[in-house]
Amino acid sequence: MKTFKKYLHSVNACQTAIDWAGDKTIEQVVADCHRGDWLLWLASKCDIGLQPLTLAKGHCANTVRHLMNDDRSLKAVDTAIAFGEGTATREELDAAYAAAYAAAYAAAYAAADAAVDAAAYAAAAAYAAAAADAYYDADAAAAIENRLQTADICRKYIGDLIIQKVNSIINPTQL
Repeated sequence: MKTFKKYLHSVNACQTAIDWAGDKTIEQVVADCHRGDWLLWLASKCDIGLQPLTLAKGHCANTVRHLMNDDRSLKAVDTAIAFGEGTATREELDAAYAAAYAAAYAAAYAAADAAVDAAAYAAAAAYAAAAADAYYDADAAAAIENRLQTADICRKYIGDLIIQKVNSIINPTQL
């Protein structure tokens, strides 16, 4: 039987996450994790599927919606959520991602607010939790609050999927 800690090593998790997880089970990790970006990363590593992962990322990105100054970024968030709910196609998701990426690139090129850039990437369902980190670096309490908020979002939308998938990987004979 492979332990969860061994699994984290096998997928090259950062040492901080491995140390935090310690000897916890996957159930304990999902229940107690204080960082949405860690849960999104784990969901991606254990391959829970694009649709549920995108749904969680879209909702995480929505937590920094107030930072988005470009309609393309806002549309990308909405499209990510719609794709996750099954009401938008992969083609629509890809188009929204490309538009949000273009908005982020244009904002960065114009030396606009870095939060717009990070939020647009997140809105495109790429790295949703990282957007909040970029904005909240100056306010540690707000960053912690956003990480907890996105962790709760991940638990709601993909927590059980992460648990099921990781358990099937680390101990397939007991499922």
